[in-house]
Amino acid sequence: MKPATRSTATLLVTVLLGSLAVTPSDAAHAPSARDIGYHEWTSSLDFLAGRNEGTAVDEGALVFGDPTGTTSYVDPFGDGTAKTYEQATWESPEVRPGFALTELIASWNAATPAGTWIEVSMSGRSDLGTGTKWYVLGRWSDSDDTTAGSIHRTSVPNQEDTVGDVAVDTFVANDGRSLDSWKLKVTLYRQAGSDQIPVVRSVGAMASRLPDDKTVPVSPNGGAWGQVLDVPTYSQETHIGHYPQWDNGGEAWCSATSTAMVLDYWQAGPSREETSWVDPTDADPQVDHAARMVFDYAYDGAGNWPFNTAYAGTRQLDAFVTRLRSLTEAEQFIKAGIPLVASLSFKKNELPGAGYGTNGHLMVIVGFDSNGNVVVNDPASHLIPSNDQVRTTYDRKAFENAWIPHSGGLVYVIHPSSQPLPPAVAQSNW
Repeated sequence: MKPATRSTATLLVTVLLGSLAVTPSDAAHAPSARDIGYHEWTSSLDFLAGRNEGTAVDEGALVFGDPTGTTSYVDPFGDGTAKTYEQATWESPEVRPGFALTELIASWNAATPAGTWIEVSMSGRSDLGTGTKWYVLGRWSDSDDTTAGSIHRTSVPNQEDTVGDVAVDTFVANDGRSLDSWKLKVTLYRQAGSDQIPVVRSVGAMASRLPDDKTVPVSPNGGAWGQVLDVPTYSQETHIGHYPQWDNGGEAWCSATSTAMVLDYWQAGPSREETSWVDPTDADPQVDHAARMVFDYAYDGAGNWPFNTAYAGTRQLDAFVTRLRSLTEAEQFIKAGIPLVASLSFKKNELPGAGYGTNGHLMVIVGFDSNGNVVVNDPASHLIPSNDQVRTTYDRKAFENAWIPHSGGLVYVIHPSSQPLPPAVAQSNW
């Protein structure tokens, strides 16, 4: 069982015996009380607008240029040996979301060759008008070849101060506190003496301030009723006991399994060669591979949200974490042909037909039936170890209330650049 620092990262089953804003359409309209804004940097002009210290911009991406210094880093999950890394830093312009944010989640798409890694941090201006420290939101590498100088990817615990803290992957302001603006810092590292170049294709963040709703009203038709995407079905339950070093599969792999389903929908999953390390008796090795590639060694789990989207980014997809205000907004993605990985929490009797309860679980929204109910690929598969049990339909109101009040409508958005996102709403959250 995972730590309870952020309860919506993995499925913890309780088996009971009893961009540019445009004017939104009426269907996509959402109450302004749910303040959510997403902003990213993903082009040469974007990166040149930031402060580059040793970084350079090449073919639309941020790259390691000339090092500005070195740092000694002891991987807390390694052999205890300090390694020396050269570093270069990019700092974003300040973003003013237009509301007093209380939470922020960063996302990035990057490539880190062996011996390189990146650190993503955020700071802001607090409600008292003072600048905050830099909070580390993740230390990340797409390789786990630590013998070559890569690091164990990790969140950073114990950062709390008088303004806020980082709960695994999420900056959370303390009660009664907020930020009026935010900015990101990306530090690129490579082992001293190396000529390897880490590359950042995009970096961004979702900021939010949400009401403390216990329930939400059912949302109106968004135009996707009767539309279902052909996303392959994989059950996390068929992986129970797999690879203890990556948390034993099963209920701990809901996020990785959901990510693997979406990657294969886009035909962007790993090759047989890439999954050759997996036990050959495993029918769906791409799930095990995803768990390995998203694993957060400090959190000791595969449910770190931006680590999942960062893995998708290594598969040549565009991927980020955001929040939606309703299923009406989710329908816009289904109409655009883009499935969503959604984070939910519910008691067993609150989502009829699921067959379990959870304080945090992820599943894939793949469409809607003709009555507007939500068609999903639920990797928990009714706790039955079968891919045939993954596709199911949940009541619209029940699903929305397991999703919006609990995770704030959190989703992974994963798509190729050739598949455009739907038009953004006025307060752009994608």
